Amino acid sequence: MNRLLLVLMLVAGAANAQTNEQTIRICDDKGCSDRPRSSATFDPMHDDNPEETQRLAALAEIARKDPRAAYDLALRYFRGDGVKRDSYMAIKWMREAGDRGVPDAHLALGRFYLMGVEEMGSDPAEAEKWLSLAAARGDKEAEKLLTEARAAKKTEQELYRWREAYRKSWFGWWASGYSYHWYWGPAGWYYR
Repeated sequence: MNRLLLVLMLVAGAANAQTNEQTIRICDDKGCSDRPRSSATFDPMHDDNPEETQRLAALAEIARKDPRAAYDLALRYFRGDGVKRDSYMAIKWMREAGDRGVPDAHLALGRFYLMGVEEMGSDPAEAEKWLSLAAARGDKEAEKLLTEARAAKKTEQELYRWREAYRKSWFGWWASGYSYHWYWGPAGWYYR
């Protein structure tokens, strides 16, 4: 009886091991399942939401023709209104609108570059460029922000000059001013 049980356990274990070699457990948004090792798990051409993709393509096509639509699409990307929030696409379409002369885009770009957007830090020089365009048409808010951008640009330039003046001495100190506690010798590592 014990031998029969042992043989059955060995056969079941061998069959299970053979099955496990040919399949792999994959978990995704649809749940977990055992799939053959040769199956593909990622399809870059698969579109989860074809209606949204078509709608975005139509909006982008309109935005290429009309700069006001580019401004509108940039706001949608910035706010996540009807589309997935994407700061890169927001700035791309806002620059498209600004380059083609939409006055509101100049002010928006000035704000974006002055304050920074998500992973993008501030860029006072670029902010000054866009705010100058908005202030030239008499926008009071742009004039106020332009003075802030110029002050930030000046501060950034002074900080850069100061940092560059002392960089070499700092590097020299860090390179030679601190000694190692461990060093390599003929018989291995030694501690001072």
